[in-house]
Amino acid sequence: MYSIIDIESNGAGYRKECIIDIAVYRYDGQKIVDQFISLVDPEGDITPFVQKLTNITPKMVKTAPKFHEIAKRVIEITQNTTLVGHNIDFDYRMLRQSFARLGYDFKINTLDTIPLAKKLIPDEVSYSLGKLVKSLGIPLTNHHRADGDARATLELFKLLVSKDTKNEIIQEQHEETNANTYINKIKQLTQDLPNEKGFVYFQNESGKIIFTDYVQDINKFSKKVFNSKSKRWEEIQTGVTQINFELTGTDIIAKLILNSKNIKKREVYPFGLYFRNNKYIAEKNQLNKSERPILKFKSFTQGTKAVQFIGSFEEYTDINVFKKKIDFKKRNELWLGQGRKLGEKLFLIIENGKAVSYGFYELFTQIQTLSMISKLKIDLPLSTADLNNDLQLALLRGDFETLPLPK
Repeated sequence: MYSIIDIESNGAGYRKECIIDIAVYRYDGQKIVDQFISLVDPEGDITPFVQKLTNITPKMVKTAPKFHEIAKRVIEITQNTTLVGHNIDFDYRMLRQSFARLGYDFKINTLDTIPLAKKLIPDEVSYSLGKLVKSLGIPLTNHHRADGDARATLELFKLLVSKDTKNEIIQEQHEETNANTYINKIKQLTQDLPNEKGFVYFQNESGKIIFTDYVQDINKFSKKVFNSKSKRWEEIQTGVTQINFELTGTDIIAKLILNSKNIKKREVYPFGLYFRNNKYIAEKNQLNKSERPILKFKSFTQGTKAVQFIGSFEEYTDINVFKKKIDFKKRNELWLGQGRKLGEKLFLIIENGKAVSYGFYELFTQIQTLSMISKLKIDLPLSTADLNNDLQLALLRGDFETLPLPK
């Protein structure tokens, strides 16, 4: 039993995409026994490129069901089947991340018609769905819409099955895709990891953490560990059975969490902001050791961008006005900024010019009372001086809304 699927997404950033169109044909090897076709409200924008490609407009999906409203139907129609698609990795990832947002772990065996076609129909000019089915004489109507592409994929799959007279190639690919191999282990453990910064936790079968670190890209780092030939990683490569993570969002949040955990990550700021001859410049700090930089940067590019940004404000030609803007000594304030994920906000408590605690809250929550803040806050170590430069940069960029600290 197979479920032939095609999905169209809204074109958002990698792992942030949402389904806008889905078609599933349940196929028993002889005929279609069930089908499900629906537009889906992505609850977000559809990029102009996707609108042009699919002819699906925001107006068309406005009254369509949201994914959580069709999730049960998707599970029903795919249950006890092998999921088949043309570049199935994309469709499977879209389903997994859509279900993950609902707190459900969607798993199913998969089969990809691209490598099947390359084995059974070699020497084709292109194996893209449109060009391949045209070359084979398979009708394709409504291209780049889920129903049209899924139906063409089904007809292609029928042809591939008929050409594989001994069922050897399909069986081989099915076993390769779903076998308990090291390659599949890497794929299964990393396929849902985000390309975002945060803490990563490698755990063994009993759930014990065998490795943890703060990394800039959780997905990229995890794959690097698995692909490494270094003996340092051998025990982790063989012992890990699950990978969990904690997103940290912006650098400010990452440093707040690191500070709260008393984890010190050595960082180098080789460039600085200086004010000379009524002009702001960014240069290497070693050039003038007697002069302290106003701000410090990790890279020259970061410094030059800051100089350009400062130059766009006429009032900052007065260095004292600028210094007052980024100075938070003696301030007693509640700072509100972007959280780790969509719909979440960060709050930071500044007392006498020092960051003393932080926390997170949902957008609809009112936290402007001391009692609510006390319930949510996470205290920071007494020494957070290494945060000062980052907080000054955040003030300069306007990353925070600053309010008087509630009494």
